[in-house]
Amino acid sequence: MKQLEVQIMGQSYLLGCPEGGESRLLEAVERVDTAMCRIRDSNKVRARDRIAVLAALNLAFDLGDRVTIATAPAPLTAMPSDNGDHGTPAEGDTHMLVSLLERLDRALGDDGQLI
Repeated sequence: MKQLEVQIMGQSYLLGCPEGGESRLLEAVERVDTAMCRIRDSNKVRARDRIAVLAALNLAFDLGDRVTIATAPAPLTAMPSDNGDHGTPAEGDTHMLVSLLERLDRALGDDGQLI
């Protein structure tokens, strides 16, 4: 097993990685770092552990949506366009993530004791 040193929110981590899985691990690290930095930069949450929990919830929520969409039967009226543009699964991701962050902010409020 190979080890990679990565940075998440400015903190170094040494992670084990199976041979050939380096690019997938680095992509995962990038997603986690981006999610955590976005929460930190919102100026609403400062505790690293709370940021990590919120980022994990956001990523799990997004993954759950992708699994649901991937396993749902396609509507009978869904037809690809003639121009070859089939859309991308990420088109609604930004709106969904912002909406989820707003819901979490409302639910957590200013109570520093929740997580």
